[in-house]
Amino acid sequence: MKKGNVMQQYEAAKERYEEYGVDTDAALRAMDEVEISMHCWQGDDVTGFELSEQGMSGGILATGNYPGRARNAEELRADYGKAFSLVPGKQRANLHAFYLETNGKHVDRDAVEVKYFENWMQWAQELGIKLDFNTSMFSHPKSEAGYTIASYDDGIREFWIEHGRRCRDIAEEMGKRQGSPCVLNHWMVDGSKDSPVDRYDRRALFVKSMDEIRARNISKDYVLDAIESKLFGIGLESFTAGSGELALGYAITRDIMLTCDLGHFHPTESVADKVSSVLQFIDKMLLHTSRPVRWDSDHVVLQNDETMALMQEVVRADALRRVYIALDFFDASINRIAAWVIGTRATQKALLSALLEPQKMLLEAEREGDTTYRLALVEEMKNMPANAVWDYYCEKSGVPVGMDWFGEVKQYEKDVLLGRD
Repeated sequence: MKKGNVMQQYEAAKERYEEYGVDTDAALRAMDEVEISMHCWQGDDVTGFELSEQGMSGGILATGNYPGRARNAEELRADYGKAFSLVPGKQRANLHAFYLETNGKHVDRDAVEVKYFENWMQWAQELGIKLDFNTSMFSHPKSEAGYTIASYDDGIREFWIEHGRRCRDIAEEMGKRQGSPCVLNHWMVDGSKDSPVDRYDRRALFVKSMDEIRARNISKDYVLDAIESKLFGIGLESFTAGSGELALGYAITRDIMLTCDLGHFHPTESVADKVSSVLQFIDKMLLHTSRPVRWDSDHVVLQNDETMALMQEVVRADALRRVYIALDFFDASINRIAAWVIGTRATQKALLSALLEPQKMLLEAEREGDTTYRLALVEEMKNMPANAVWDYYCEKSGVPVGMDWFGEVKQYEKDVLLGRD
């Protein structure tokens, strides 16, 4: 799209929104303050860089064989950089612990250290972005029985507790160096395929182990711990130790963040509806935007009803400084860089649309009991020229407008990805 057309359409959209008391410039300033944490595991199909033949397990499954998967950290960082260059704003990179670099040395999960992430931290500094981190308690011989920190086996449990401790040490160093708290997400595979008799003691072990992982006090200036629940996983359909109730209770009583993933609840549950409830009791929360299709299948995020509703609730709660947003999906059937760009831009578009809501008019109508006008106004907003505002945001951020980014991805595929074995 020509530059003049983008500006012209933005000015027209700005006037339209002003009729409803919406300041589009203020919405774009708010967008600049939001950093979305782009997940590393989209770039290599959740393989990681451990020197191990262990396959994916714990309900993790990437399907497809599109050419160009990143085979090492250097390739992943190059692909990451390309994706970052095609989305507006300044985003973050979200790492899992098994994306360490060891120079050919086998390092098990209970021995991960800061030094194995030095290249990642240097890269982030050069790119001017921040890092977030995750424990990797799945796809490992010591998780094959279905349990990690809720295992009856003292040795297995201590192995994963030590892994969690070391991940907190790594996250702390990241937070110190980048001058911004590193969000550390804790998700465990723990559960069983069939219904167990002992649920209580399993969950007691889970809580005790989490307390041991977090025994060392670390300033929230450096690390923001978050605990993520899940309804079920492949092979873990009947019982999950880290259920929604357990994670919520733990987050409230330990003063840490709760992670809500769009695919980790029953299909009839609305994650959007949880935002206003959780924030009554917890200072901050982490959202994983994904797209479940009948189950936690982690499809690429779209600007669909679920994503729109989630961002609307965050904005309506005036919680942009209390809610952290990360992506969590992986699709090996399509261009992996395109998947990053589509998912990030879809999340951003949903957020921008929420920021362009005429909140004052909607609230006034609701509080006066005029639900008819409220409904009419909500419906009218669906066809407002939000895309013209989005195009302007992309242009002023120096990234491709509209579908122009796709040509760059296909050229990168031709020049780089297709040359990989």
